[in-house]
Amino acid sequence: MDQMISSQYFMAGLFFIVAFTYSSVGLGGGSSYTALMAIFGVSTMAIPMVSLSLNLFVTSVGGFNFIRNRHGRLNLIVPFLITSMPMAYLGGSLRLPTTIFYWVLLFSLIFVVVRIYFWQKTTIKLDIGRKKAVIISLLGGSILGLIAGIVGIGGGIYLVPLIIILGLGTEKEAAACGAVFIWLNSLSGLLARLQYNSIDLTAYIPLIMAVLVGGFMGSFLGSFKLSPKVMEKTLGVVIVFAIVFLVKKIISL
Repeated sequence: MDQMISSQYFMAGLFFIVAFTYSSVGLGGGSSYTALMAIFGVSTMAIPMVSLSLNLFVTSVGGFNFIRNRHGRLNLIVPFLITSMPMAYLGGSLRLPTTIFYWVLLFSLIFVVVRIYFWQKTTIKLDIGRKKAVIISLLGGSILGLIAGIVGIGGGIYLVPLIIILGLGTEKEAAACGAVFIWLNSLSGLLARLQYNSIDLTAYIPLIMAVLVGGFMGSFLGSFKLSPKVMEKTLGVVIVFAIVFLVKKIISL
């Protein structure tokens, strides 16, 4: 019992670091929460539920801080949300075997690391009209929403770099959109999973408190003082560590 409590508080410390880092660039941290819980042996039925719930807490704070400073753009985020929310619900309704769940999560994390360290200076300048931009946003939202729902994360981890890569918005605008995108997709995915699963969040109060404090501090400093590129590279280090441990977990299955 004491060992389990110690393990939970150790996880809370790690979650604080993750929440601080992710929220500083407008993200919720669901992918790393999921990876860390997989490493610590949390049930794959509980992992997506906890990750999505934590996303709701941390992006509530993060979204407020970024939008308060007028980084948010409704005309940028709404087209993504129109398709992402129903697709996140669809993805959340699917039940994946444990091995496939881990593999999907692993590849999603690898994609993010490649984006941060190898595509850092890649920005596609789109010379297109409003109509085509909306079509791209609708298509992108549907794909990102489905992936987010299947893995059990909010999807902002894909949206934020996509907005930057396509040149649709600034880094601050992408962060603000990411926070809103994550919150709504997490809610959609969580509602889908509640149809066949339930969880007692009181058992995870230390984790919730950790992400609330870390999320507030990270989003506050990220929206005012910290360089997005510095925090993005820090985010990459967190994910690299998560990938290494996740690979070990998969090998041991």
